[in-house]
Amino acid sequence: MASVWPLRPLKVTAAYLSLALLLATTGGPTARAAEPTTAWQARADQFLKLVNAGYQALYRVSNEAQWLASTDVSPVHDAASEAANQAMSAFTGNPAVIDEARALLARKADLAPLTVLELERVLLNAAEGPMTNPELVRQRIAAETKQASVLNSFTFRLNGREITANQIDSALATNRNLGERQAVWEASKESGRALKPGLVELQKLRNGVARELGYSNYFALQVAGYGMTTEEMIAVQDDFMRELRPLYRQLHTWVKYELAKQYHQPVPKLIPAHWLNNRWGQEWSGIVAAADLDNRFTNRTPESIVKTAEQFYTGLGFAKLPAGFWQRSDLYPVKAGDPRKKNTHASCWHVDLDHDIRSLMSVEPNERWFYTAHHELGHGYYFMSYTRPEVPPLLRIGANPAFHEGIGELIALAAGQVPYLQSVGVLPADFAPNQTDFLLNDALAHSVPFIYWASGTMTHWEADVYAHDLSPAQWNARWWEHVKKFQGIAPPADRGEELCDAATKTHINDNPCYYYSYAIATVLKFQLHDHIARHILHQPPQSCNYANQPAVGDFLRRILVKGGTQNWREVLREATGEDLSTKAMTQYFQPLMKWLEEQNRGREIGWD
Repeated sequence: MASVWPLRPLKVTAAYLSLALLLATTGGPTARAAEPTTAWQARADQFLKLVNAGYQALYRVSNEAQWLASTDVSPVHDAASEAANQAMSAFTGNPAVIDEARALLARKADLAPLTVLELERVLLNAAEGPMTNPELVRQRIAAETKQASVLNSFTFRLNGREITANQIDSALATNRNLGERQAVWEASKESGRALKPGLVELQKLRNGVARELGYSNYFALQVAGYGMTTEEMIAVQDDFMRELRPLYRQLHTWVKYELAKQYHQPVPKLIPAHWLNNRWGQEWSGIVAAADLDNRFTNRTPESIVKTAEQFYTGLGFAKLPAGFWQRSDLYPVKAGDPRKKNTHASCWHVDLDHDIRSLMSVEPNERWFYTAHHELGHGYYFMSYTRPEVPPLLRIGANPAFHEGIGELIALAAGQVPYLQSVGVLPADFAPNQTDFLLNDALAHSVPFIYWASGTMTHWEADVYAHDLSPAQWNARWWEHVKKFQGIAPPADRGEELCDAATKTHINDNPCYYYSYAIATVLKFQLHDHIARHILHQPPQSCNYANQPAVGDFLRRILVKGGTQNWREVLREATGEDLSTKAMTQYFQPLMKWLEEQNRGREIGWD
């Protein structure tokens, strides 16, 4: 750290000098209004050459600092991260950059489509840290850094003893004593109490920076990346829930009867949150015993799980991960006794928008981490695919944010297919699955309840907080209103406003107003999977195997190499011939729907 950090501000200085020279020679935003089309394109090319170079250099600086702050939480690393983010905002949010991008976009008709996309991205980046109000940006970055530090360094305790996030998840997956489960669940929510003050401050600061460039609130700024308004995004999410509601109500009914039997309790209307294995009820894993594969990983190492995930992609014709991935990533839990703290949420990083790709995980030999490793490497291979000269650094992103998540989720879905699990030795070749069990587990653990968490609780709560300025005095009450309404789940006991159960979810703190992307990704993965299964592999979508199928790799590569150089709706239509739709998802689970209706005959369906 110390050997390279002092050199980095020189890049910022050079970028500023180049920017000043450029704007001086172009004469400002209106100096060449009468120039022909080719001159406007040349001006844009010169401007974007500078911005791309400065952006990529500062992106690396910022990500290196954030990586250290996430993998080794300390005041020193927090301070470095804050300084790097300040430098990044000073460049991307420079008023001269904003003015020039706006002036060029005013001549959109004279510019190439790719140029327009780059300029639009310049303004979206600027809106995250607009130096039209440098003090506001400084306050936001400081608050973001502090919030990340509280999140990453928080120590969970159960009965006075320290407990890790992985241990919380393990306890909820295995302990069947309801009193002890409630204690574990409540311990998992204590981080929200510590995080609420920072989130209250960030609500105002995030909305403030968004309004600097004309967005009504921070939620509106984030959905602008889709070319949507807040209302349009909420409508898309509500449509997902409406279309899948018959299936979800059947699943909810079946699950609460099963759990009531398991815990020897009366059947409730709302599922108690601590009855479920997931701390937020976003995934309902571990309920279908026949599909529980954790015991299949007892003889595997964490290292072998990540290597198996890499082999999935190389079998499709992709290159191996860069050597630096294995040298620089932080893939496994912090060893017992090591005082280092790190973020426990899995992620993959494109540190330099070039070949420095890393992943932050805490892989253990179990089913959940097997799927997670496949998902996170999906991000890595997306990074690798669009890192090419034809894709400028500004557009080395997904076609939209959901595409990145959708590719990861697609591969996680493929990694859970029985034929694939047999091909990599997780299941024996003679394993005869009960298709209903595995389909039920697919629905519960990876898909349908997740929609009601992502499209419902998360999206609506953050829209309330940012778009509608919900008072912090109502945050926890509104959170549980949404959990009950959308998910059909209730807390084991009353939850007061001194708590902030929403903030226990990592994304609420460090990636806000984003979770609708995961919902779109879930729908997208079924569309892509349906196309691959039916039109490339000619296998049933519920039981197919991508392993060693270069044609699947070719299909995916055609999507991945584009990055953000094409409108996401066009990318989807070219890939599948369809617009975004839950049709493939409902068809995938149609055999399960018939089974559920039979199982639930005579029961009161749903909770409302």
